[in-house]
This record gives sequence, structure tokens and C-alpha cells, in this order.
Amino acid sequence: MMYETDYREARDNPKAFWSAQAEKVHWFKKPTKVLSQDKNGIDRWFADGELNTSFLALDYHVLNGRGDQAALIYDSPVTGSKRSYTYRELTEEVALFAGVLAARGVEKGDRVVIYMPMVPEAAIAMLACARLGAVHSVVFGGFAPNELAVRIDDATPKVLVTASCGIEVDRIIPYKPIVNDALAMASHRPDSCVVLQREQHPCDLIAGFDLDWKEALASASPADCVPVLSTDPLYVLYTSGTTGKPKGVVRDNGGHAVAMRYSMDSVYNIGPGDVFWAASDVGWVVGHSYIVYAPLITGCTTVFYEGKPVKTPDAGAFWRVCAEYKVKALFAAPTAFRAVRKEDPECALAGQYDLSALTTIFMAGERLDPPTYDWVVGHLKRPVVDHWWQTETGWAIAGNHVGYGLAETKPGSVTRPSPGFNVHILDGHGKPVPAGEQGSIAIRLPMPPGCLPTIWNNHDRFVDGYLSTFDGYYVSGDGGYIDKDGYLFVQGRTDDIINVAGHRLSTGEMEEVVAGHDAIAECAVIGQASDLKGEEPLGLLLLKDGVTIDEATLESEVIQRVRDNIGAVASFRHAVVVQRLPKTRSGKILRKVLRNIANSEEYQTPSTIDDPACLVEIEEVLSKKGLRK
Repeated sequence: MMYETDYREARDNPKAFWSAQAEKVHWFKKPTKVLSQDKNGIDRWFADGELNTSFLALDYHVLNGRGDQAALIYDSPVTGSKRSYTYRELTEEVALFAGVLAARGVEKGDRVVIYMPMVPEAAIAMLACARLGAVHSVVFGGFAPNELAVRIDDATPKVLVTASCGIEVDRIIPYKPIVNDALAMASHRPDSCVVLQREQHPCDLIAGFDLDWKEALASASPADCVPVLSTDPLYVLYTSGTTGKPKGVVRDNGGHAVAMRYSMDSVYNIGPGDVFWAASDVGWVVGHSYIVYAPLITGCTTVFYEGKPVKTPDAGAFWRVCAEYKVKALFAAPTAFRAVRKEDPECALAGQYDLSALTTIFMAGERLDPPTYDWVVGHLKRPVVDHWWQTETGWAIAGNHVGYGLAETKPGSVTRPSPGFNVHILDGHGKPVPAGEQGSIAIRLPMPPGCLPTIWNNHDRFVDGYLSTFDGYYVSGDGGYIDKDGYLFVQGRTDDIINVAGHRLSTGEMEEVVAGHDAIAECAVIGQASDLKGEEPLGLLLLKDGVTIDEATLESEVIQRVRDNIGAVASFRHAVVVQRLPKTRSGKILRKVLRNIANSEEYQTPSTIDDPACLVEIEEVLSKKGLRK
């Protein structure tokens, strides 16, 4: 595979390029239309092709001799459970649960909401929906009742699938009371609810509405795969919206399958029989794309992990899993490795495990700061691939594509755009800017296969939010620049660009500099209102475990670092030590809420936050130091 050749081909002749990629996918009816437009004028891929995603992920491999290969390995340090499913076993389980759903009236096009922890049954439920041509919507387990209710009302599912509980390192989260409260709040009520009873915390079932998972399977008949059009929806995944109402990102079947198969080759260099581990959750897009669909469509073994990078039982958890299952590629968010670094600064625990099978480490989900990159490369002696993508795109917009041969890396860069993503940097008027100049990252239409074609139940919101800013472009909402060598640097959301006395400055760039201090494990830099300069940066610092340093000295040193590396123009004058940074459950720092707190603005605690109590702690720290506006 040659990157430059494929990138140009995908840009200049997308129909030919993606037609060739579609040949790697088994179609019930091969498409004759490669790229066309629907009634809304939106580009659609392989519109008249027919296939079934569950067939591609399961039955196809059984029919082609992979039935006895491990398809899914479940490893749960929080329960002490482990199990491996062969492709044949997983196909049988999925067919049976599809029969359970069919018996509850689920048909092609119906929606099923899945509210599950990281257990194999979550993947089984997703694949069972796909088998029937039904549309699944996975809601991250542990979301509050109101957030679940909003998604139930938008998706209007025929059936809801849940578990009696989720299990964290230090607590059990009863799911069924959350589901019951959500159903009481929601206007829409599903016909029934299938409940996986977990021995750690069984729940009471509602007669006539709730159905025990195991009992239902015992009496079920397996269901066959239902052919669907390429453009029929596979799933709806809700992501945060600026209005507060979640956006239901729609993923189609055909374009998604082609993109997943291609990306495993090009981005990850993973093929049939390889063991791939995306250390995420099925509630997020990474879990959909790279825990469930892409590895199984490719014929890999995927690792399903119910645990954390630390405290299950220690900071060697990742290395233990990689060694035990001979993982070839590990994919996690940078925040996971920062957590490991914080607890095991010298990465000593990695030396206890045989990591000879591990060839590459991938990171995405947030900006990869150079100190974290350097730490992982320095201790693991493996290539670390930073790649950038969004829930909306479903796969990497840009990265260092291992399948094409690793390119030279540049600190802070996600390397080069993926073939199919025609990336441009635009100014406020939609005009391209010179190399090295910052602007809005936009993608020239058509978007490649796998990207969202609309927002569920709200196409106008899709057009207004993504296509209307710059004519002919999808706007990513991120700012950055492309250097003279074609390397893309993502500087963060466009609202993370602060304006200091007329100078547009990236808080992400400042975070890189601050995080390079030896005492700092992690940091966030936010823009704070300033009467004199419009905005000024404020640093929030998290120390490494065991580090003691005078806070005034630390503040002085990080201020000097910013001055030395960025200049006095940054006006970086304040930095405070905090015990925790507010993050989503997928590891992203909630910078917008931090800005609200620093500016004494009203805010709503995000539904995705992992630990709401830390917001109060930060308010108190900033107030005590007189740093709240």
C-alpha cells in the first residue's frame, strides 16, 4: 500500500478508489452505484448494494473456515471473570438473541436501546440488532435517568436491553433503578425490556414487561440475517450537542462496513487472526468501531475489557492483558496512559510482562501531549500512533498509517489525512490559509464512506451544524494548521482558541509546554475573561504521585516555561494545583465547564462527567486563591 498514491486516488477519483475497497466486503447484492446523492442532496455510498453487517462480522468467517478462531475475549478484573468466544460460538449466541428480539416484535428498521456495562452481552445485543436489520442505540452504562430518557424519546425503541448492574473498581452501580426512573420520565415507552441478571447485584423484574436474558435465550429460536440496503441505518449514537440536546449520529451499513475493513488495513495494519484491543467502552464510538465492528468484520480477535488502566489491580493492568492475549495493537485515550504514568512513573510494571507480541500503540479521543507521547515511547520502545477522528466520522480523519508504513513523526501532529478525507484549513471567510497558519479544520465534500449522513430525526441540525458554515465543506469544529510537509496539527476545539489582546492563541499549545514540567502529570489551560486583554490563560495542574513542590515555586516555573516557549504575548500569569480534573467517562477534560467555573458563569454538570464532586473542589480552590472572575 502506498499512501501518496492512494490519497491522490481517493481525492481525485473517489468512485474508483472506494469501489476497489468495497470488493473486500461480501455483498448479498453488489452495488452498481458507488457514489450518489439522496433526496436531501447528501452524498451516499453504494446506495443500491445489499448486505448484512452481522453476517460480515460473524457468519462469513464461520463459512470461510474461521469458526474455531477466538472472536471475542472477555476479561473482567472487576469481577474476576474471563471467557473466550469462538466465531462459531459468538454467531450462535447472536442468532439466538436476535431470535429473542424478533419474538418481542423487533423487525428491520425498529430501534433497540442498549444500556449495558462492558460485558460480552452488550456486543451480542448490538450484533443481534444488526442481524435483524434493526437499529441499535447504545447508551453509556451509568448515564443518569434523565439522559437515558432523552435518548429513549428520540430513538423511540421497541425494546430496551439492560443489565442489573455495572461494576466499577470500588462500587456497584444498579442499572435497573436508573432504567425504571428513565422510563418514568420518558414520553415513549418500549414494549419490553430484556435484563441481564448479574450475580453481583440481581434486580427485581417487572412482570409482563421485563424479561430475563438467560430465560429468554433458553426458549429462543435462532434468527437468520436480514438483507438491508447499504444506506439503511446500522446504529444511532448520541454525542453531546452545543444546545444541550444530544445529537443522534446515524451510521449506515454499507459505507461503514467498507470503511471499517479499509481502516484496519491502512490505519492499524491489522489482518485476519490478529489480536486487537481497543481499551474503551461500547458506549462510545471507539467501542462501536474498534471493539465490535472493525475487528470482527476483519476476522480478528477483539478484547472486551471490563476494568481500568489502574487499580484493577494496579498500573500494570494494560501490560498484563497485552501479554496474556498476545495483543498486537493497543488503542486507548492518552488520559489512560497519563493515569498509568501517574501511578508508575518509571513504567516498572511493564517489565514484569512479555510484550513481544505488541507492535504498536494507538491513541485518540483527545490531544496527545508530547510529554505523554515521549513517556510511552521511551518506556515501551514501540511506535505510538496519534490519530484524530470524531464520533461523526466513525474512523480516523488523520493519523500515521501503519498499513502504509510509518511516516516520520512530528511532536504534536496527528501526521497526515487518511485517504478519503480531503482536509483543508480555512479562515473565517472559508478561504484556504497558507501552510503553517491556523484556521478551522474542514473536509472537502464528499466525505468518505463511514461518516454520518444525517442526525437522527433532525436533518436540518445536521446541515446547520456541519455543512452550512463553509459551502462544499464539512466543518469539524476543531482548529489547527497544516505545515509545509502536509502534516496536520489539531490544536483543539475552535472554542479552545483564546484571544489575548487580539492574538489568537491555542490553549493546547500552552498545555504542551506546561505538561513538560517534571512535576506535572496532567494539566488543562483555559481562557479566562480579562478586562484588559479580553482573555488570559489559566493553568490547572495535577501533580505526579509522590511529588512535593512548593506551589508558588511551581507556578513561577510553569509561567517561565510558557514565556520561554511561547512568549510574553501569551500573558500566562496564573497556575494552580488541583487534586482532580473533571473528565468525561471516556477521558476528555471538560474544558468548557472549567471556563464557566473560572468566569463565575452558570453551568450544567455534563451528563458525561465521571466525578461531579471535583467541580466543587475546583470552585473552592479558585475562590480561595481569588482567581474566579
